[in-house]
Amino acid sequence: MSKDEIKVQFAREDAERERLSNVRFRASNVEQLEDDADYDLVYARFLLTHLRDPAAVLRRLVRAARPGGVIVVEDIDHAGVFSHPHSPALETLVGLYNRVVRSRGADPEIGPKLPGLFREVGLAALHLSHVQPVYVDGEAKHIHRITLDNIAPALIAAGFVTAADLGALSRALDAFLSRSDTLVSTPRIFQVWARRPVA
Repeated sequence: MSKDEIKVQFAREDAERERLSNVRFRASNVEQLEDDADYDLVYARFLLTHLRDPAAVLRRLVRAARPGGVIVVEDIDHAGVFSHPHSPALETLVGLYNRVVRSRGADPEIGPKLPGLFREVGLAALHLSHVQPVYVDGEAKHIHRITLDNIAPALIAAGFVTAADLGALSRALDAFLSRSDTLVSTPRIFQVWARRPVA
């Protein structure tokens, strides 16, 4: 079972637990989405940042909404990650993440560009908000360490780092994140929404 299928199964189980009978789930490739005026709400979170042609996918999302329906996109500005005190290990990770994402033709800093993308695909009367979660303890504080584990194979395959480099970076991140006197943010998150024009 793929990671996507596992997530869809979790969603189905959540819906069953909540006794929701008016929802259905499917895993599909958003770059091949052909739905046309089918939904009152189309929502994408942390999706466009991973795509080579986010405008083309946003057009598909707009087409999937009925006229007057709402299109909501949330995405990141990964360059906005910060810590206190400053962590050279976290700064290194942010740089590596951004580099590997860009090497695949995607954009780790797409968040502030969302209003422009919305206008490019013909959406106006935009609504914009912005949040940036920050953590001093708890599991979420270690999101960057999890990210490093997930991108490690891609970093090594691209020749950006060696296994020894990753080991040293992992240890430095663990040491920083485990301290009670440190503060760590996630990327800035931008949310933009608009309605599909009514002909």
